[in-house]
Amino acid sequence: MDPKALHKISYGLYIVSSNLNGKINGQIANALFQVTAQPQTIAVSINKENLTHEYISKSKTFSVSVLNEDTPMKLIGTFGFKSGRDIDKFKDCKYILGETKCPMINEYTIAYFEAKVINNLDVGTHTIFIGEVVDAKIVSDEKPMTYEYYHKIKGGYSPKTAPTYQPVMDKPAKKENKEE
Repeated sequence: MDPKALHKISYGLYIVSSNLNGKINGQIANALFQVTAQPQTIAVSINKENLTHEYISKSKTFSVSVLNEDTPMKLIGTFGFKSGRDIDKFKDCKYILGETKCPMINEYTIAYFEAKVINNLDVGTHTIFIGEVVDAKIVSDEKPMTYEYYHKIKGGYSPKTAPTYQPVMDKPAKKENKEE
């Protein structure tokens, strides 16, 4: 089997967030899709080890901020490679709280969704949360960041908790120090 075939599936790059008892947290996610149009329903895959998983499981709400191609790697790094158990990920970014009180990033975002969890599916290391959309807004007409763009143009890689992680393919590139 060629695991690189999985990289041919089209993905976006999103910040999925939640609010639990007044505390907010979020993380980078790439596995998000629309499930139905009526009612408007979306699904997101979240690693069980992540704090965001705990928040969504208990609060039964989540939000999704759709990132644009100009999103800086620092923001992606904060939400994708650091834990909300250790830092306040929202400290240095602009966000709003919506109807569900979940935070939505309002910089580098082209659209956002808020959802109430109506079901979930245990898929081993991850849970797929299915949410009925309670609010959505288009913020800009900029291009959405695809996962391919993140890898090829931004030079990003997948953390071990990502559903698309491949141990051989997703190690950070090491810079060579050559003497001339």
